Amino acid sequence: MTDLVLVGGGHSHAIALRMWAMNPLPDVHLTLISNVTYTPYSGMLPGYVAGFYDYEETHIDLRRLAYFAKADFLRDEVVGLDLEKKQVICRDRPPVRFDHLSLDIGSTPSMGKISGAKEYAIPAKPVPEFLSAWQVILDNASKHPTQKQEIIIVGGGAGGTELAFNIHHALTQKLASPDLLSLQLVHRGPELVNGNGNPWVSQLTEKLLRERGVNIHLNQNVAQVSKNGLQCQSGLKLTGQVIWVTQASAPAWIKQSGIQADTHGFVVIDETLRSPSHPFVFATGDIASMQDHPRPKAGVFAVRQGKPLFQNWQRTFTGDDLIHYKPQKRYLALIGTGDKQAIATRGKLGWRAKWLWDWKDKIDRKFMDQFTDLPEMKPMMTMAEPKPKMYCAGCGAKVGKDILSAALADLEISETDGVIVGLDQPDDAAVIQVPNDKLLVQTVDYFPSLINDPYLLGQIVTQHCLSDLYTMGAMPHSVLVLASIPHGKARVQQGLLSQMLAGVTKVLREENIALIGGHTNESDKLGLGLTCNGFIERDDIWRKGKVKAGQALILTKPLGTGTLFAAEMQQAAKGKWINGAIASMVQSNRKAAEILRNHSATACTDITGFGLAGHLLEMLQTSGLSAELYLDQLPILDGALESIAQDFTSSLAPQNHTAEQFIHSEIKSRAKPKYELIFDPQTSGGLLASIDEEQRENCIKALRQNHYLASAQIGKIFTAEYPSIIRISNLGEINS
Repeated sequence: MTDLVLVGGGHSHAIALRMWAMNPLPDVHLTLISNVTYTPYSGMLPGYVAGFYDYEETHIDLRRLAYFAKADFLRDEVVGLDLEKKQVICRDRPPVRFDHLSLDIGSTPSMGKISGAKEYAIPAKPVPEFLSAWQVILDNASKHPTQKQEIIIVGGGAGGTELAFNIHHALTQKLASPDLLSLQLVHRGPELVNGNGNPWVSQLTEKLLRERGVNIHLNQNVAQVSKNGLQCQSGLKLTGQVIWVTQASAPAWIKQSGIQADTHGFVVIDETLRSPSHPFVFATGDIASMQDHPRPKAGVFAVRQGKPLFQNWQRTFTGDDLIHYKPQKRYLALIGTGDKQAIATRGKLGWRAKWLWDWKDKIDRKFMDQFTDLPEMKPMMTMAEPKPKMYCAGCGAKVGKDILSAALADLEISETDGVIVGLDQPDDAAVIQVPNDKLLVQTVDYFPSLINDPYLLGQIVTQHCLSDLYTMGAMPHSVLVLASIPHGKARVQQGLLSQMLAGVTKVLREENIALIGGHTNESDKLGLGLTCNGFIERDDIWRKGKVKAGQALILTKPLGTGTLFAAEMQQAAKGKWINGAIASMVQSNRKAAEILRNHSATACTDITGFGLAGHLLEMLQTSGLSAELYLDQLPILDGALESIAQDFTSSLAPQNHTAEQFIHSEIKSRAKPKYELIFDPQTSGGLLASIDEEQRENCIKALRQNHYLASAQIGKIFTAEYPSIIRISNLGEINS
């Protein structure tokens, strides 16, 4: 197995990933690292700013695309490269190792040494950050349409000029009068779009902008930027929010890595799209600079590089000669004028028309459709092999000692009192001291990976397993790990194990819990489980069956992880839905349990594999009481209703439906997607507790103040003629 790591989700990578999904190679493992889940398509961004397109029309869902290509998706920011060790340094996770690396991270505007620019100006790139800031400006104009808006754009090249057209259109649509917009365009050159080489374009863009009331300031060099505006070297002072759209620059860590870079810090590449100094590194898009074919930073080149990049990835692994890519010298440049018209130039030719916008719109939508309507994947091609390798069972299936030692070497393990024999001096078994006045509480859980990120998997499984201790009222003390690693090369196995254990220990350190041992084995699929030890005083044991009539039922996390990951397996889940599910799953239940106990909850359990209905029945069956469940009050993860309405359900959900024999509901209620969600298996779900009515309001308030934002009363306990039933209703109907 060879590791190809992709940094950034630019146009070239998006195209190459899609092509890889359709024509994968065996024994090559892809990983995509991006600090965003949705990458913008530059061709449609001006139209998005103007309000002609919505967010999803203009962004590629990288998580979904990575899943389509069977690539791991790591949402993180890259802050450095160690090219000697072949590691990508990330902000919030351990280093990610690679055999081959591909960079496509775009660029940022160069702010030079201008005082205040970094602190107060909004850079046009990275685009996601600009769009967040732009949304704030747009929302403010919507909320205060009679309030004056002052915007200053620095940079009158093609990008800054087009942005001026579209910002003007967007804000004049929001404001009560166009006169309430003060839009300034500051440019150091003698004319706009002067890099185009076509005087007609410069004259036309300046004419159109001035007609719309945009103030243009040519031959101006910005000297200082402040919170309230800017000042130029000429003495010109302007008031407003500054948006910076100047020449591109590269992040400092590119040059610091030692890779060959040009004077602006961009990665130098040859015609094979590789670094001459480090041939195992590919680079495309804005971050790359072709040494023999210098070109402007334009999306058209990034798009054109996608196919040869994919081809050279594959040729690298098959041993074939790499192809040579030579970018076109001339290309058609289009500038949208914010009115669904466009200016087109090619060399000295230029014209403006509505049909140009329509034509561009059609091309752009077709480009984006290929990432929305992902085709069915082909079976992976196989190379002729004499026989598949046979893997041993028993102790022969253990992961090698060197791999385990290397994975453990860099772990930060909590030092916890009561560990007599642990990983600091490992032996055949761990030994812990149980305090004289405490009881030992133990739980175990294991499941195969549900996510293509071993570091996140480590966090999710750890939170999931620890929840059983919290629901018993115990304080976790130590854990043992059972890790299953896919068959493969030692360095790949070490990387997976290191990432997964780092995820485990991240949670353990936060909770001051000791990792005291475990076991590893080779398997067909990544998997993880924990045995958790905790201590409790006899009188503090929480039992799930101690519910009382009249109590409120409180749920601390939203439902829907089962259906969302079932949808992802069918390439039907949006990246933002999975992001929301992950955020919920990595949230610890420890503080929630503490809050529930402080508000005198008498019974508690966590919602996991048996779903809400199954776990609620476990609470009822030992008490002989029944429960009313309010469907309209269930907290639900974003996208869960949509996915379950399309019949994306977990394979365990049908077995969970055996609980229906204890459920009383109207036929119309059973047809609702929310009803199906009570059978949805949850991974690292929330806590379900019964609490006295007079404590309910304060308890929910405390939970929400501690970031359990979905916490809600979802039902109540009552005495029924037939015990242990769940009656389905809607609180809104009861109150009306």
